[in-house]
Amino acid sequence: MSLENDAHASGARGIDRSPRRDLTDPRRAIEVEDLEAGLKEPVFENLAIPEALGPVTVTVDDHKIKRFAFTQDDYDPWTLDASPFGGRRIGHACLLGNDLLQLFTLVYAGSKTVGFHTEEQMWFDSPVFLGERVTLEGAYVEAYERRGQGYVVMEARATGEDGRSIVRHRGVEILRTVPGAVAGRGEGTPDRKVTGEVPADARIVARVDGDVREGDVLASMDKTFTAEQAAVFSRIGEYVRNIHNDLAIARAGRLRVPIVQGQQQVGFLGQYLTAAFGRDFFTSGWLRVKFVNTLEVFEPIRATALVTKVERVPEGVRVDVDLWIRRLCDGKLTTVGWGSCTVKA
Repeated sequence: MSLENDAHASGARGIDRSPRRDLTDPRRAIEVEDLEAGLKEPVFENLAIPEALGPVTVTVDDHKIKRFAFTQDDYDPWTLDASPFGGRRIGHACLLGNDLLQLFTLVYAGSKTVGFHTEEQMWFDSPVFLGERVTLEGAYVEAYERRGQGYVVMEARATGEDGRSIVRHRGVEILRTVPGAVAGRGEGTPDRKVTGEVPADARIVARVDGDVREGDVLASMDKTFTAEQAAVFSRIGEYVRNIHNDLAIARAGRLRVPIVQGQQQVGFLGQYLTAAFGRDFFTSGWLRVKFVNTLEVFEPIRATALVTKVERVPEGVRVDVDLWIRRLCDGKLTTVGWGSCTVKA
C-alpha cells in the first residue's frame, strides 16, 4: 500500500471510541485540525467567577498508572501488583492531581497558558482502583489581584464510580505571567514559616507509627526529574505545549530550560508521604504546599519533613509535619508546606 493510500485508510478509520484516560482526548487529532478551537484565551480579564470546569470522566487504566509511575520514577508495587486494599491494584496517591489542576483547559486554551502555580492543597479520602471510571469536576471560585498579578482559585474533586470521594483539590494560580520574573518571591506564609531546618539532635524515622514523637524527622528522599518525565507529565501526549515541555516556550517565559510543574513536585511529596504513612495516607492524608522557586529539569532535589505535632484522636494518632523540597545544586527551597495523616491505632 502506498503512503497516500495508507494515510487515507487511517483517516477512514476515524477515532478509537474506547473510554479515554486523558483529560482531553488526543485521538481527536485524527479528525480535528485545531484541538483548542473555541476555547477562551487564558487571561485574567476572561475569568468568570464562579465558572464551572467539567464534569469529565476518565478511566484509570494500566497505561495511565504506568505513565504516572514513569513521570514520578515511582514504581510502587501497590500500583503495579497488589495493594493492602483488598489485594486490588490502585493508582498513586497523586495520580489524579494534575487532571484536577488542568480542568481549566476544558474551557481555556492550555497551549496559550503561561501561568505560575503558586499553591496546592489536596485531601486524600480513598484510593482509586485499576479500571475505575472517575468523574472529575471543579470550578473557579475566586479571583483577585496582588502585587500586579492576577490570581485565580480553583476547587475540584475526583469521585469514584460508587460516588465516594477519592481526592479533593484547591489550587491557586497566576493565570498568565512571566514565570522567570515571579519565582522566588518568598518562603513564608501567614500560617507558619517553614524554614527547612532540621534540629541537630532529631531522630530520623523511615516509617510513622504510634511511637512517633514531635521533633522526629522523616528520612529524606532524593529525586531528579528529567526533561522526558516533565514533558510526559505536562501533557505532551495530549499535544499541549507549555513551559514544562517545550524549550522555546520556556525561554519566551525568561527560563533557561523547561521547569518542572509544581504539581509534579506534589506527586513526589505524595510518594514520600506514602512511604512514611503507608495505606493510611490514602484515606486520611492532607497536604498544602506553596511553590517558592522554580525547578529546572535535571536538577536534583530532596524532600524532607519534620514532625511538628502528635495528637491522640479516636481514629488513632494524628501526625502533623512541616515539609519541603530543596534544590541540591544551590540549597534553595522550591516547595514548602504542611501535611498530616492519621495513623490508625
